[in-house]
Amino acid sequence: MTVWDDLVGQEKVSEQLAAAARDADAQVTAVETGAPSPEASKMTHAWLFTGPPGSGRSTAARAFAAALQCTSPDRALGGAPGCGFCDGCHTSLIGTHADVQIIRTDLLSIGVKETRDLVRRAQLSPAVGRWQVIVLEDADRLTEGAGNVLLKAVEEPAPRTVWLLCAPSLEDVLPTIRSRCRHLTLRTPPVAAVADVLVRRDGIEPEVAAAVARATQGHIGRARRLATDERARARRAAVLKLPLRVEDVGGCLRAAQELIDAASEDAKQVAEETDVKETEDMKAALGAGQGGRMPRGTAGVMKELEDKQKRRRTRTQRDSLDLALTDLTAFYRDVLALQFGTALALSNTEARDTLDRLARASSPEATLRRIEAIAACREALDRNVAPLLAVEAMTMALRAG
Repeated sequence: MTVWDDLVGQEKVSEQLAAAARDADAQVTAVETGAPSPEASKMTHAWLFTGPPGSGRSTAARAFAAALQCTSPDRALGGAPGCGFCDGCHTSLIGTHADVQIIRTDLLSIGVKETRDLVRRAQLSPAVGRWQVIVLEDADRLTEGAGNVLLKAVEEPAPRTVWLLCAPSLEDVLPTIRSRCRHLTLRTPPVAAVADVLVRRDGIEPEVAAAVARATQGHIGRARRLATDERARARRAAVLKLPLRVEDVGGCLRAAQELIDAASEDAKQVAEETDVKETEDMKAALGAGQGGRMPRGTAGVMKELEDKQKRRRTRTQRDSLDLALTDLTAFYRDVLALQFGTALALSNTEARDTLDRLARASSPEATLRRIEAIAACREALDRNVAPLLAVEAMTMALRAG
């Protein structure tokens, strides 16, 4: 099993990355042996992976990082980098390789301070591997100042450093940065391919795998979670009942409050799992005394940790809300498909009765307005509008049609 096997439905991207990894291997070998460097190369120092959620952007970046660090003895016999079994591949994929830095954030943004730390690391020579690889999974969350800090490093990279940036679209990255990167676009994986990988890799029953792959419209991570997490299935079922609950103003307000409460509960669960341990570890590191009394001069550090945890809870709540809104959009898409009588496969076959009822009771124009109301809610949340106000406005718009 090579590192490229994790890229579901991305055959073209896999071929491009495999070719670049071979050229990268040839470059390093030429430097180490004193042989002439290849004249033409598909390898470059900065890459930008874009694609819709669930397409596997970070998976592709990690696979490429593993291929760049591959130490398989088969390469000496003409084997391609990216075997998936050697120490270089294995440690890169699980995130423990000394020369592969994987950056993801559970906060709302990546600031200047964190980016400067990355840039300093990028100037170092590889410690044990063949390349120094920086994988930035949330490049779209860079603040403008952080993007300007990163630009300098991308413009003038160290000789053996590679930047792998991931973002939903080109527009989510500063023009000055994306113009200096080689761009790879990933597509939404086919539903059949997602179902197949869930069966092969996760041991999920074929019927369940097909249902969750269809329900999540090819989003690999969400499909796996839906197949294995009872709470995720219950939460989604509740969201799909919302269209029938907005028949009056009171129903709209109750439905909005329940969506917010569910998102807050998700944030609370994450906090219970991580915040307590994180706080205790920090207190131990700072030398807290008996009774939890903190040494002088540590209040600022603890305040910084509390602010980080608060931002993480906000991010978790917004992510949960966005997931619910995505499911709701897919629901109305199915309604629209029924109204137009298309042969498009439905995502929510388990709610077929509700879909038929709403399709008969409204017009395609009303359904499109409802989809636009959901999109407007997502945009409002991105602009930091109070979540309850944004969701209440959406549910009222769903009622009006």
